[in-house]
Amino acid sequence: MMKLSFSNLSPKVLVVGDLMIDHYLWGSCSRISPEAPVQVIDIQRETAVLGGAGNVVNNLLAFGASVDVGSVIGQDEVGMELRQMLRKAGAGTTLLHTQENRKTSKKSRIIASNQQVVRYDKESKEDITKESEMQLLEKISDVIADYELVFLSDYNKGVLTPTLTQGIIKMANQYKIKVLIDPKGTDYAKYAGAYLLTPNKKEASLAAKIDIKDDASLERAGFALKTQCNLTYSLITLSEEGIALFDDKQMHKIPTKAKAVYDVTGAGDTVLASLGFAIANGLDMDEACNFANYAAAVVISKVGSATTTLSEIEEYIASYSTDFDNDASLKTREEMAHTAEDLRKRKKKIVFTNGVFDVLHLGHVKYLETAKSFGDILIVGVNADASVRRLKGEERPINPEYDRAYLLASLNSVDYVVIFEEDTPYELIKALKPEILVKGGDYEGKVVVGSDLVDEVRLVTFVEGKSSTNIINKIKAK
Repeated sequence: MMKLSFSNLSPKVLVVGDLMIDHYLWGSCSRISPEAPVQVIDIQRETAVLGGAGNVVNNLLAFGASVDVGSVIGQDEVGMELRQMLRKAGAGTTLLHTQENRKTSKKSRIIASNQQVVRYDKESKEDITKESEMQLLEKISDVIADYELVFLSDYNKGVLTPTLTQGIIKMANQYKIKVLIDPKGTDYAKYAGAYLLTPNKKEASLAAKIDIKDDASLERAGFALKTQCNLTYSLITLSEEGIALFDDKQMHKIPTKAKAVYDVTGAGDTVLASLGFAIANGLDMDEACNFANYAAAVVISKVGSATTTLSEIEEYIASYSTDFDNDASLKTREEMAHTAEDLRKRKKKIVFTNGVFDVLHLGHVKYLETAKSFGDILIVGVNADASVRRLKGEERPINPEYDRAYLLASLNSVDYVVIFEEDTPYELIKALKPEILVKGGDYEGKVVVGSDLVDEVRLVTFVEGKSSTNIINKIKAK
């Protein structure tokens, strides 16, 4: 099973491309208009989300990346709204350029009884002006060295002109910054020199001028694009068949991880974002494609243009795999803090407890089962070996820290395990911010370390006569 272990939880990245607002009018229909044979929709609510390149931004932010956005928008109300939406989401907007007489893209959909009735668009689709190209390139050139990755999200709305696209790729290559592109159109010349492209099968077929109908034609198309565009890697997404990856020697097919498909909206944006996040964390391309497949599987199991988070992907991987690897539940403090923040956003109640857990026994299992019952997610902090020696003497622990943590992770009641070096878990609790802290009943009337950091402390009575110390003493007596 794939283990999500990311050391770079907030890579600094730049997304450049066609921004738009996806606008939804939700209502119901109970009559036909007397003026024409059309439905009359009674609008009850409106929603708006970032679309186009904004969906790539949302996906990267959901993973925890630090994202700046470059684009050209209009000097209009939609442009102002879009800028505010990006800021509210947490993206940097200093690289946005406004152009007179350009309409910022807004796509409005009327939905009646969960069925889309009609969509109407207001936008400019012609190429941005030469002046806008130069000004945006100047802005990007001043800061490009600050980024770990650059994403180009092309929706064929006129922002990613050949001049702008090539200018960004050449600047990035000078600093050895990888450029990942979701392409559009049939002429991929403007993408030459990128690290990789992520066309789907139909797009790749048109761009390579090869009818993809089997693995042989797929391989020809993938390598054709790699050669034509001078790519480090060529990649073709295959919908329900997964991803085809082309390196210098061969084609690798990474199968899909999807169990059920409800809506493929935004899946391509998720693939681009997740590939980049994985690459920024040092995963090789096979691993990155596997991660992207899992991320896409979560997104297409939702309705509407969606994003996913690392904790959702982790849960999906655990449910998908029949060969569960407890290492996936072992986290560093930094990883666990990131996951905990993610879980809180998903309205999960986090429970924390800690201990040495030297010789796992019935008392531990019962205690942890009770602790888990107080919330949705149970995180267990485990004292590192050096900490145990300071607390219990040089003869302890009997079992090393990894063994103790792995055994705990194997319990159904335990979701995550974190090893901590300090004598108390105070700093770990501060980092994780759990709602509930659980300790043993022997703390009745005592101050519980970390109680000032949580909403509630719960005490659980131990099973009488069950303790690691008793077991160890019994063994020594024989």
